[in-house]
Amino acid sequence: MRWVYSSARRGFTLIELLVVIAIIGLLMALLLPAIQRVREAANRMRCSHNLKQIGIALHNYHNDWNSFPPGGVTEGCCCGTQSGATWTIYILPYMEQDALYKQYNFNATNESTANRPVVQALAKPHYTCPSDIETDRLDFPESGPGSGIQYRRGSYRAVSGGSNGNAWFDDCCNNLPRNWRGALHSTCLQNNFTSERLDDIQDGTSNTIIVGEYTNRDRPRRRTFWAYTYTSYNQSSITQGQGRILINEYNRCAAIGGTGGDNPCKRGFASMHAGGIINFLFGDGRVLPIRNTVDINLLFALATIQNGEMVNLGGL
Repeated sequence: MRWVYSSARRGFTLIELLVVIAIIGLLMALLLPAIQRVREAANRMRCSHNLKQIGIALHNYHNDWNSFPPGGVTEGCCCGTQSGATWTIYILPYMEQDALYKQYNFNATNESTANRPVVQALAKPHYTCPSDIETDRLDFPESGPGSGIQYRRGSYRAVSGGSNGNAWFDDCCNNLPRNWRGALHSTCLQNNFTSERLDDIQDGTSNTIIVGEYTNRDRPRRRTFWAYTYTSYNQSSITQGQGRILINEYNRCAAIGGTGGDNPCKRGFASMHAGGIINFLFGDGRVLPIRNTVDINLLFALATIQNGEMVNLGGL
């Protein structure tokens, strides 16, 4: 009898193939959230690192000029006046962006044609958080003298101080108590509202936030523009009693309502980080993640430099 040997292997049956596909799908479903968490953790770390570098730059600027830069310079009161430079432009040389700084014409307005190459420059990685969305895009701000000009988006805003919902320190002619001001507020050419020094932070640098994140999902023209000086596009305030300003959905913030209508929403702090985390730079150079569920009045106390509140950071 002749034995016939066949080397052909039996293939997968349809049922076996479906089982294998199901197992692969299950593994991917289990692994994908873990991969996303790792990626977000890395992005948040890079975002925090950016803020630390901004803090170093601000302190180096202070060492050279004996004050922090202004949050922004305007020729007069809000809101129809043209603007000068903003804090992010002043510290460019300390962010290894000296060439970009030298392109900025300080004798021209922020909105001038002469300064378009700077305000439209891609500010990665210094002024953009990797968790933020579409930061590489140019867009038209929703208001102000630069509303017809494309500016480059950013992720970080100066903390200009506290607010009652009707006035803010991005307007240097406001009627708010002076002790509510923050470390980086606007200054005017027409008054003596000057930049702040470390000695002016009487509440303590470890109890004062000076820069934080802001973005939103649904109103791109109301987001942060890293080099647009006008009012609320590069600096924000903490409004008393209005936790809605920490929501990363502008329209939802506006719909909640409150004193000042949607004006506090224009001057909020928010991010795309998981869990509602917003990174803040403190005056002593630390960066701390703060949840958007924080007591807003605690955050108000951290935003002011001379209001004398007793701050318990354990509440963050």
